Amino acid sequence: MSTVLVTGGSGFIGVHTILQLLAAGHQVRTTVRNLKREPEVRAMLKQGGVSAEIADSDRLIFVAADLMDDAGWPEAVAGCEFVHHIASPFPSTVPNDENELIRPAREGSLRVLRASRNAGVKRVVLTSSFAAIGYGHTEQKPVFTEEDWSDPNGPDIQPYAKSKTLAERAAWDFIAGEGGGLELSVVNPVGVFGPVLGSDLSTSLLIIQRLMDGALPGLPRLYFGAVDVRDVADMHLRAMIHPHAKGERFLAVTGDFLSFLDIARILRRRMGEAGSRVPTRQLPDFLVRLASLRDRAIKLILPELGKKKNATSAKAQQVLGWKPRSVEDSVVASAESLLKLGLLKK
Repeated sequence: MSTVLVTGGSGFIGVHTILQLLAAGHQVRTTVRNLKREPEVRAMLKQGGVSAEIADSDRLIFVAADLMDDAGWPEAVAGCEFVHHIASPFPSTVPNDENELIRPAREGSLRVLRASRNAGVKRVVLTSSFAAIGYGHTEQKPVFTEEDWSDPNGPDIQPYAKSKTLAERAAWDFIAGEGGGLELSVVNPVGVFGPVLGSDLSTSLLIIQRLMDGALPGLPRLYFGAVDVRDVADMHLRAMIHPHAKGERFLAVTGDFLSFLDIARILRRRMGEAGSRVPTRQLPDFLVRLASLRDRAIKLILPELGKKKNATSAKAQQVLGWKPRSVEDSVVASAESLLKLGLLKK
């Protein structure tokens, strides 16, 4: 089995990718900004079903590395055949300066690619996002595919979408101009749900938590794609070794996009008494805009109010043989794990 590096091992996608790599027999190395998080990551792996014998063994090695610093990256990639570059900032509010997101996303990707090339890594699988595909367009497409790119200078584009677009563009440009023999594959997930393994929640999981806690007075008219984190990790492993994944990007999305109301109805139907606080009243847009004056996090969603988007994972299914589980099962897994870990209000 290969030695594989996973950047951002403490993150939602990162830890699930480590889980599947260990299950497949690989030797795994992972980066965290602070080595104090090592016990937390090992605990999440045990929560995910890895035996203590493996979770606490030297089959998993931690390296301190920061996306904005060269230190640690040569050691992180040394001897690795494959690299999954998953680490990237994802804010819950609009940053004061968009460069707070753009610089670490773009420079971090280039730093990882450069170190990988210098170390003789075979292939890097980069975690990008649907944010690099479906935003900033003057005309709305009925279905987005891997052929589409977000316009970083387009109308109403938010800093996160801009950062993911510029980072992925920079990665492809690097491979074309300076990559040498390094191969690149890219995974572009939509909203990622599924089993929670720790208390540090991603933005997508915060949606489920707030719905379950009854923290929202109603539901904005928002539409988004959903995919299970276990299926995103599976796509990473497939893109890592499949010969036809070289030089390709793959959308990770399950079925059609859903609304907040669709998610709320799933939770109310499947979660019994635990889902009784989930709101099902849809808010008019003007109330959401008023609320954004007091809550910076709401400003993130204003440009997308009422916009119905869709995307397809046909390419990943045909090329990689990828078969995602249902959105309903993924949403329920998120809620059940939040409940199990005591991360919902009593």
